[in-house]
Amino acid sequence: MPTPSLWEQTLTFFPQFVRELDDRCAPGATVTVIGASDGKFVLPLAEAGYHVIAVENDPQALHGGEVLLPVAGFAYAPSLAERVAEAGVTSQVRIEPHDFFDTALTDMQADAVWTSCSWHYSANHRRPLREFIGRMQDLLAPSGLFGAEFMMPIEDNHYLMEHYTTPDKLFRCFPCGTWEVLLTLRTDPFIERPHVGQLHDHTHRMGVFFAAKREHVDEGSELDEA
Repeated sequence: MPTPSLWEQTLTFFPQFVRELDDRCAPGATVTVIGASDGKFVLPLAEAGYHVIAVENDPQALHGGEVLLPVAGFAYAPSLAERVAEAGVTSQVRIEPHDFFDTALTDMQADAVWTSCSWHYSANHRRPLREFIGRMQDLLAPSGLFGAEFMMPIEDNHYLMEHYTTPDKLFRCFPCGTWEVLLTLRTDPFIERPHVGQLHDHTHRMGVFFAAKREHVDEGSELDEA
C-alpha cells in the first residue's frame, strides 16, 4: 500500500472521471495528468491498467522533502517517483518533469486528459485561461476525453481573475461542432479541512467539466471567441 497522498482528504470528482474513462476508453489507454503532484490521481489510474503521462514541475513533488502538515507538524513527503515505485507501477507511468507549457505536445498526446485545480495557481496566470484549456484539448485525439475540476470564484479578488471560472464560461471553449459536453457540476461554498499549504479551515467552491472531442468535426464549426 503506497504512502497516502498529501491531498488524500481534499474533495475531488475524480471517481466520476474514472467512470467516464472506463466507459469511453479501451483498457491500456493513455491518460495525461496535468499537475500530477504526488500522484493522487496518477497511482489509481496506473493501478487500473492505464498508461499515465504525469506532467509536474513543482520541486517538492518531483524530489520529495520535508513539509509542514496540520497537527502532525513537519514530516517527510516522498516524491512522485518514489510513490510510483512504491506502488509498483513504474512501467505504467512516465513523468514529464517540465512546465506544462514547456512540454512538447507530442510528449503528452493521450486518449484522455485530466487536471485538478491547477490552472487557478498564480504560476499559470501568465497565460490566458483559454490557452491553458486549448493546450489540454490539443493533446487529445478524436473521441478523446477532457476532464477538469477547478476553483470557482468565492472571494472578491477571485472575480477579477479569469482563472477562477465557472462551467458556464467554459462552454465558450468547447464549440458543439467539435466537442460533446458530457458533464458540468458546481458546488455550493464548502469548508475544507486543513491540509499541506493551508493549515486552517478554508472555504472553496468548485466546478467540474467533462467533454469528448468529436470524431468528425461539423463543417463550419469554429471556436466561439465570444
